[in-house]
Amino acid sequence: MADTRPTFVLIPGAGGDTWFWHRLVPELEARGYDALAVELPAGDEGAGLPEYAAAVVDAVGRRRPLEVVAQSLGGFTAPLVCDQLDVTLLVLLNAMIPAPGETAGEWWEATGQGEAHAALAASEGRPVDDDDFLSDFFHDVPADVVAEALERGGPDQTATPFSSPPPVTAWPPVRTRVLVGRDDRFFPASFQRRVAEERLGITPDEMPGGHCLALSQPAELADRLVAYWTGTPPAG
Repeated sequence: MADTRPTFVLIPGAGGDTWFWHRLVPELEARGYDALAVELPAGDEGAGLPEYAAAVVDAVGRRRPLEVVAQSLGGFTAPLVCDQLDVTLLVLLNAMIPAPGETAGEWWEATGQGEAHAALAASEGRPVDDDDFLSDFFHDVPADVVAEALERGGPDQTATPFSSPPPVTAWPPVRTRVLVGRDDRFFPASFQRRVAEERLGITPDEMPGGHCLALSQPAELADRLVAYWTGTPPAG
């Protein structure tokens, strides 16, 4: 694979906004790779996971080979994409990992995310607040990027994909890596390690940064994603 350059297909989490990837895309392109940030129909009440996957498939077109990168809720879209496209490598990035027969709405209680989120906050002496968006997602993101995000406003996200039929009956036979931000407050690193090992038998890799690694650590993330493809350890 080292002599063939992939397209990095970037699937966002809740909100489905390509802006999430706007710092990572130029880093990948500067390294000589094609990067495709996919816009999902997150504001459409009639769009669930099948429609999200269709948006990815349509955006990819005839591009090959493919390294798919799925962030957060994108972990529920990615298996459907892998069932429809010839994906060489899947990277789950601070991602929700579905179990067979599980909806995205059921995932939270089934995995114990709420308890893990609260326990980490308590251990760090932070208030336990399920709605502290800035603390959970942007605590390590540069101030100017946070200001831009606040000016843009949050993208719409319907509840439809959380009740969509479960995307997974069996995990697709695609080489899969799990990459965790060791400073993630929303999906704590220890929580992600447990879920990845229980559900996929994969020990995740870790890097510095929180839930939004594409915004907080775009250069290091680009190095990691390229290294997964080439099989060469990233510098540093």
